[in-house]
Amino acid sequence: MTLLTRRHILQGAGVLTLAGAGFGTYACAVEPGFRLDVTTYSLTPPHWTPGLQVKAALVADIHACEPLMSAARIRRIAEITNSLDPDIIFLLGDFNAGHRFVTGPVYPAQWAEALSVLRAPLGIYAILGNHDWWHGALPRMRSDDGESVRRALRHADFKVLENEAVSVVKGNQSFWVAGLGDQLAYPAGSRRFEGFDDLDGTLAQASDGAPILLLAHEPFVFHRVPDRVSLTLCGHTHGGQINLPIVTELFTEQEFGMTQVYGHIVQRRRHMIISAGLGTSIAPVRLFRPPEIVLLTIGSETAVA
Repeated sequence: MTLLTRRHILQGAGVLTLAGAGFGTYACAVEPGFRLDVTTYSLTPPHWTPGLQVKAALVADIHACEPLMSAARIRRIAEITNSLDPDIIFLLGDFNAGHRFVTGPVYPAQWAEALSVLRAPLGIYAILGNHDWWHGALPRMRSDDGESVRRALRHADFKVLENEAVSVVKGNQSFWVAGLGDQLAYPAGSRRFEGFDDLDGTLAQASDGAPILLLAHEPFVFHRVPDRVSLTLCGHTHGGQINLPIVTELFTEQEFGMTQVYGHIVQRRRHMIISAGLGTSIAPVRLFRPPEIVLLTIGSETAVA
């Protein structure tokens, strides 16, 4: 019996959409290349400090490449992110391209320069994704285990977090931003990977009772995240990238081990938000899951007794 995988679905959907010129143009060009949504959430997760409000912008899965995710488009995304006036910005990994259907690479120095216009008073924090570890700017290019991505992010004056937690202060209240190393960093055979992540060691650095925001490229870690973490923020899934009734549901659990791969997810009072991201992987196709910037308001300025 042939197993239905995410790769099969995306490749098959790509062929089907190309069969109809108008529909194919939308799925292969218009939605992935020109659509951009701003998706908003507002929530007060468990263990969040009363009276502390933080407005965060999430930018995930850029997958920089020509022609759909050029440096010029990345700059425009950064400018739109700034216009949302966030307190803090989180870059959730996968800056390198995710497929081979490209006209050319956008190198780390190029996309980092485009992102360098980002501004947020509480800072800009970044984690790496699996594609940043697996290969260079394009899938055929040799991997340097993410070093070129780290260097580009640091040159843009962004804080790179890999198994590291840092305290952030707004007014007279603080919270922790904990960035997890990638969970799929090292390919180890057919559909097997070893991670660079250290969840326990990362959270142990949060040395007081202030709330924790956990940045994790892949959402797979969520079942291990303790209640101490107020909110987990992820990318990686692209929200399925193709969002069709029944079809999407068939492959998400097998490919990701999860029935929910997008949006605000609550399990046993633990909260996670998965962004649909911006770019594409496997194939340059998006269907009914457009690229998005997430604007997240955490908490309220008014303390509730």
